Amino acid sequence: MALKGLKEKAGLGEKLSATEQARQEAPQFEHVTWYKDRGLRHLTVYAIVLCVTSAGTGYDGSFFNNYQNFESWRVTFGFPSGSELGLLGAFYQIGSVCSIPMVPLIADRWGRKPCIGIGFVIMAIGAAVQAAANDYGTFCAGRVLLGFGNSFSQICSPMLLTEICHPQHRARFTTVYNCLWNLGALIVNWTCFGTNYWGFNTWQWRFPAIVQGVPGLIQLCFLWHMPESPRFLIAKDRQDEALQILAKYHANGDTEHPTVQFEYREINDTIKLEQSAKTATRYIDFLKTKGNRYRLSILIALGLFSQWSGNGVISNYSNRLYGNLGMEDQAIIGLNAGSTSMSMLVAIGFALLVDRVNRRFMFLLATGGMFASLAAWTLACGLYEQQQASGADIGMILMIWCHQFFYSTAWSGLLVGYAVEILPYSLRAKGLMIMNMSIQVALLLNTYLNPLAFEEWESPNESGYGGTTWYLYLIYTIWVGGELVFVYLMFVETRGPTLEELVKVIDGPGAQLAEVDLVVMEKDLNKDDHVERVSSSKEV
Repeated sequence: MALKGLKEKAGLGEKLSATEQARQEAPQFEHVTWYKDRGLRHLTVYAIVLCVTSAGTGYDGSFFNNYQNFESWRVTFGFPSGSELGLLGAFYQIGSVCSIPMVPLIADRWGRKPCIGIGFVIMAIGAAVQAAANDYGTFCAGRVLLGFGNSFSQICSPMLLTEICHPQHRARFTTVYNCLWNLGALIVNWTCFGTNYWGFNTWQWRFPAIVQGVPGLIQLCFLWHMPESPRFLIAKDRQDEALQILAKYHANGDTEHPTVQFEYREINDTIKLEQSAKTATRYIDFLKTKGNRYRLSILIALGLFSQWSGNGVISNYSNRLYGNLGMEDQAIIGLNAGSTSMSMLVAIGFALLVDRVNRRFMFLLATGGMFASLAAWTLACGLYEQQQASGADIGMILMIWCHQFFYSTAWSGLLVGYAVEILPYSLRAKGLMIMNMSIQVALLLNTYLNPLAFEEWESPNESGYGGTTWYLYLIYTIWVGGELVFVYLMFVETRGPTLEELVKVIDGPGAQLAEVDLVVMEKDLNKDDHVERVSSSKEV
């Protein structure tokens, strides 16, 4: 009995209370194959374009890490270190924090697409300013603009992706979305690996800085051809447009298709219920009900845990991390590229299992694995720094890669996908804003405080011996242990139900949800079709 209860808690059991009930009640849509369907082929292209937005964030995260390895960059900006280096990295998050509150206002009033477009344009300008910089202030200004624009595209892209996807593909696309952070990191790692051979000149880092703005401009060309969110259109009383979009991309224009009719009716009726009840129209509404308070705690936890699990040290300061082990710049860049390649493959591989494996199990596997890896990482670092133990440096590198492996199994993909699933339409824009604000605050502290910790605790000599940076890794180990407890106690299972029906998992039987039965609806549609054919034959 105890084992059964433990399995259910971990999301491994056969019976998962509200989630299992919602899963059993979920409609069984007609199976579709995207490459055999014209509408879904177009939609898949648009979904891939939206997913590339996440790669832009990964590009910047790893670019900040890589350009510190270039002597030409260090000379140009006066060898920044300590608080100066931390502030340079933090300017991206400062820009992002400044723009985040604007995003829900634009997204809920004018739509998801305009918001994404604004972000792409601002980021392209920021990339140009950063690439042209010859002094510290100009480079910082470019980073502020990049962060400012990123919030618009990074918050609205997964919203639009979720709201236009076919129900059969939604979970996989929203999970793959954040996995492509690693694609951006991979591109910049290998780009910098190549430009490092160009010798001592500023194009070593200027060229990757220019490339940072290119994906957004390419995405901008596709953006105007994409459909707007049907949920946004229905919320703005543009039901006919919403129905036509659902029909065009989910059933090749057939507005009477059962899947289209079910989606349209459930979305329309649920949004009407939310609007008539006047729920979740302000941020204070996150505190008014038990379900919304739960959502708020999960959103903040997702933001903090995704950045404070030790991954920030690896993505932003691996030059210091590996440098303390006596490694040279070229070897560090190569290790970064290899680690990022592995992370991307693992993240996408697990993302494709999202319809088969429970979310809770994936989160528990990832967080538990990170905790074990960090504990071993801390031990290896301490043995290397304090005892000069043979092989401890290799063990530390191995544990860093193990940490990245486990992080990628869930936190890379489910970060956005899980957040979207627990939020109803009326809360979605504001909820993602809260999560992204948590992420940016966590990143801000990460990028500013980690270099200070390295300066305080790293060895005064290049060998790394005599340092105490293992203190920093011990702090992360204890924190991730707390994360593991929180995930076990608080994260609910969300696999199975439709986006609208997931509200029942959190809010219970009293959830604001329209009751639409797919089987009954199909019978009604068939009956109407039969009556129409009979009437036509009588007229003849």
